[in-house]
Amino acid sequence: MNSDYVKLAIAPIGWTNDDMPALGSENSFQQCISEMALAGFSGSEVGSKYPRDPHLLKPALQLRGLQICNAWFSTFFADGRREETVQEFKETLSFLHAMGAKVMGCSEQSGSIQGKAQPIYGDRVQFNDAQWQRIVEGYNHLAELAAEKGILVCLHHHMGTGIQTPDEIDRFMASVNHNVYLLFDTGHIYASELNQQAVEQVLEKHLARIAHVHLKDCRADVLQQVIAEKSAFMGGVCQGMFTVPGDGVIDFAPLFALLDKSGYKGWMVVEAEQDPARANPLEYAIRARRYIREMTNL
Repeated sequence: MNSDYVKLAIAPIGWTNDDMPALGSENSFQQCISEMALAGFSGSEVGSKYPRDPHLLKPALQLRGLQICNAWFSTFFADGRREETVQEFKETLSFLHAMGAKVMGCSEQSGSIQGKAQPIYGDRVQFNDAQWQRIVEGYNHLAELAAEKGILVCLHHHMGTGIQTPDEIDRFMASVNHNVYLLFDTGHIYASELNQQAVEQVLEKHLARIAHVHLKDCRADVLQQVIAEKSAFMGGVCQGMFTVPGDGVIDFAPLFALLDKSGYKGWMVVEAEQDPARANPLEYAIRARRYIREMTNL
């Protein structure tokens, strides 16, 4: 792949989990970004321990040759919380713009079970037509606001939300304006559909509108355990259902080939939430970086 087009980042979720702060509570912000740089990455997403003052965050990152490429943002349009969502979006947008980021990954969290103590492979929210309309109108508006600052809005499909499956992703992408993009997450598609073909099909179908990529692998045996034991999403994370690229069941070779062939320009981000007490963050970051280098020459 062309290093002029594609840059590599890693998310802090391997060091500290924002949804379960006890996971990695011992890992400091400084340790996290130092180990990211040591492992050979040039970018980072934003974690809960990161200073939100650009005057503090920028120097810390620059010392280590890192830059911010994205931040998670939760939307609640289906629940009718448009005004609140838009106001908080503007605040995060200003922060990302100040940090020089060019994309913003948004996840529709209305009715999400990802943080609840119920089986991740069980009943989850199904949006009705009115809710879909609110989501579409909301994301179209966010994209317009972001465009004013040169930032692209991306939908982050996610396990446990109302936009998880290929069909739900298709409906969203077909309904929103073409200035709304997709954050493609390998691990969430595999975990949703439990097969490689689905991962490749979603990527190929939406290549032209993918503006950000999360590289996450899955442990097939743990996913089956999560299903059998009716574990919640965070329980599955603690059990180890996700891991870094090259350590699980996903074949990344055809995915990298599709991205390269399409002329993808942007960030590829290792985003593999694990319990850092069981999966040493630096060790797994180095492992992921080595694998990506071997597969892509990046």
